[in-house]
Amino acid sequence: MQTKISKPTPQQITAAENWGTWEKEISEFPLEYDTQETCYILEGEAEVIEADGAVAHFGAGDWVVFPAGLKCTWKITRPIKKRYLFN
Repeated sequence: MQTKISKPTPQQITAAENWGTWEKEISEFPLEYDTQETCYILEGEAEVIEADGAVAHFGAGDWVVFPAGLKCTWKITRPIKKRYLFN
C-alpha cells in the first residue's frame, strides 16, 4: 500500500469542485480504507503513517490518493479542509 501525492491538473481541480468537503482540527486517529479515496487538500497539513512505517506528508494544494485496504494513522498538524471522493 502506498499513498500517492502529486500536484493536481486544472481538470482535476475542476472535477473536485463537485466532491464532498471534510474538515478536521489538529488531531491523531487510526483509519482503514475499505475503498480508494481521492482528495484535493484545500487548507492545512497532515501526515499519514502507514502500517509498514511509511510516512506521507501533504498539505494545501496537494492531490492525494489513498488505496483501498490502507491501514494508517492520520496526524493532522494544521487544521485541514479537503474535497474527497471514494471510488
